[in-house]
Amino acid sequence: MIKVSMRGSLVLIFVLSLYACSEPVSYDLILRGGTIVDGSDSAPFVGDVAISGDLIAAIGNLESASAAVEIDVTGLVVAPGFINIHSHATAEGMPTAVNMLSQGVTTEIINADGGGPVDLQEQITSIENAGLAVNIGTMIGFNSVWREVVGLDEVRPSSTQIQQMQALVLEGLEAGAWGVSAGLDYVPGYYATTNEVVQILAPFAEWNVVFANHDRVTPESNFSSIAGMSETIAIGEATGLIPLVTHMKVQGWEQGSASTILDLMSAARTSFTGGAVADVYPYLAGQTGLQSLIIPSWAQAGGRDTMLARFRDPELRPQIISESERALELRFGGHQGVYLLQSQRELTDAMQELELDSPGEAVIQLLEEAGQGIIARFGLEADLVEIMQHPTASIACDCGASTSDRIHPRYWGSYPKVLGEFVREKHQLTLENAIYKMSGLPAKTIGMNDRGVIRPGMLADIAVFNPDTVIDHATYDNPSLMSDGIIYTLVNGQIAWNNGTATSVQAGRVLQRKQLP
Repeated sequence: MIKVSMRGSLVLIFVLSLYACSEPVSYDLILRGGTIVDGSDSAPFVGDVAISGDLIAAIGNLESASAAVEIDVTGLVVAPGFINIHSHATAEGMPTAVNMLSQGVTTEIINADGGGPVDLQEQITSIENAGLAVNIGTMIGFNSVWREVVGLDEVRPSSTQIQQMQALVLEGLEAGAWGVSAGLDYVPGYYATTNEVVQILAPFAEWNVVFANHDRVTPESNFSSIAGMSETIAIGEATGLIPLVTHMKVQGWEQGSASTILDLMSAARTSFTGGAVADVYPYLAGQTGLQSLIIPSWAQAGGRDTMLARFRDPELRPQIISESERALELRFGGHQGVYLLQSQRELTDAMQELELDSPGEAVIQLLEEAGQGIIARFGLEADLVEIMQHPTASIACDCGASTSDRIHPRYWGSYPKVLGEFVREKHQLTLENAIYKMSGLPAKTIGMNDRGVIRPGMLADIAVFNPDTVIDHATYDNPSLMSDGIIYTLVNGQIAWNNGTATSVQAGRVLQRKQLP
C-alpha cells in the first residue's frame, strides 16, 4: 500500500481546497479517492481529480461536487499518462495502440533513431486521417535528411548539400517537430562526420530542442559505447541543441562503467538544467536489424543489393566475416548474445542447423536469405539501475504502438516492469521518482508544457494503476503478453483503456511543438 507523506501537508490541503472551491461543482468525470502522484517528483497525496472536457479542472477534496461519471479509485495510483519520447510506433498500430494503452502510455514521439519521412506535414496528415488512440508527436530524422540529399554511398557532402540538409531540418522544425533524432550508428547517418553533423545542426541553437542520438559505436573506438555517447554530448554542446543520449546503455566490454558517462552528462554545458539528458528502457537486450550493427558500415554502403554483391566477392567475404565477428564479440559478448526474431531461435541454433562454426559466415548466409530483426543482449543490471537513477534520465521504451507479435517484450511490458520490478520489488526507484521519469521529466526534456503533470488546466492524460499488482509478463519468447495492473488510461479526458480492455476511443491528437525561436 502507498504511504502518503505528511511533508507540507497543511500547505497542500490549503492549495487543494482552493482548487476545489474555485471550480464549478459539476464535471464530466471525477476520479475519487486515489493516491495522486502528480508527475513532479513530489510526495503522493490522496484526493479527487475532476475532468471537464479534455482538461484537468480541479484536484483535492471534491466531495461536494458531482460529475456525469464518477469512478472510485481508492487504493489506486492516479498518475499523468506516460510519455514515450523514443517511439517506433507503426502506422498500423497507432489507431488502436493496445500495447501502449495497456501500459498507461498516452503520448509517443516518433521518428526515432534518425528515421521517418522528411515531409513531416504529409506524415501528420496521414496519421490524423487514420485516427489515433494515443497522442503522437514527431522528430525530424537526421538519417532521413542525409539519405534524401546525399544518398546511401559513403561520400562527403558539398556545401550546397549541407545547405539543402539544413533547409530540410528547418522545414521539420517549422512543421512542429520536437527535436532532431539521429542514428549515427546506422547507415547512412554513420557516414556523416562529427563536424558535418555539427555544421548541419548549428543554425538551430535558438530552437532549444533536443538532439536525440543512437550513439555511434565504431571499430576505430574499439566499439566503445562511452565514446559514442561522448560524441552525442559533444555535438549537443557544439550546436546548442540539448544532447539526448537515447536508449542509453553501456554495452559489451565496457559493462560496469556507467558512472563514467553519467559524470560526463552531468558536467555537460547545455541549456537543460543538470547537463545532458537521456532516456532508458528497463531491459538488458535491445532490438535491431541483423545487418545494422554487425555488418561493417563500408560493406553496407550503397544499399542491400550492393551489400549482397560484396558478400559474393571472394576477396571481400573473409574481411566482412572477420569484422562482423569482432563486432559481435565486443558489442554483444559474442554470437551467444543474438536471438533471431523472425525464426524465433538463437543464432547459435541457426549455426548448428547451417552446420557452421563461424558466426560471421552464419550472419551472411542468413542475410542472403532475407533481412531480419534480432534481439541483442548487451548489459549489466547494475549499469541499468545507475542510468535509471540519474536525475536527467527519462524512462522510454524504444518501442511504440504496434500490431506485430515479432517484437521485443518492451513493446508490452516496459512501464509496468519499472513500476512492478524496480519500484515495488527491488526498491531501486521511489514511486514518485519513477512516475516523474515517465511523465514530467520527458515532457520537460522535449519542451512539452501542457502534459506530464496532474494540475488544473493541464490536458487530461492520466494513467490509473494498482501499485500492488502492476507488473509485466512479456518475455523474449512470448513478447506480446499483456501486463497487469493498469486499470484506466485516459487520453485527452476520454477513457481509452478500461480494466483490461481497449475502448476503441480514438481521442489521440498530433502534438506539434509551438515554441519558435
